[in-house]
Amino acid sequence: MSCGEPHETDCSEILDHLYEFLDREMPDSDCVKFEHHFEECSPCLEKYGLEQAVKKLVKRCCGHDDVPGDLRSKVMGRIELIRSGQAVPEQDVTAAPASPATSAAPVSSATPTAPQES
Repeated sequence: MSCGEPHETDCSEILDHLYEFLDREMPDSDCVKFEHHFEECSPCLEKYGLEQAVKKLVKRCCGHDDVPGDLRSKVMGRIELIRSGQAVPEQDVTAAPASPATSAAPVSSATPTAPQES
């Protein structure tokens, strides 16, 4: 996506970091570059407007759910592990192992057959 005009900041860089801009997760100096780019590039401005509208819609429709405290703690713990460069376990090591009575039966690898016509 580009308007065909050369820009100080390439359109691909703008679009690659659009969500960081939307979420204000970048330095102010980078935000200024984005704002300047949007002033001169209508396709990128249009994409920004669309993504901004989607983000507002999701927030309005889904932003009222409370997250359980233990889930939030687990997610934040994993984020911290990733940020620190530590290995992240594939399964939750804090969860209790499932008891045999609650374990699911193994999934069969058999392919279901189509109903036969009469």
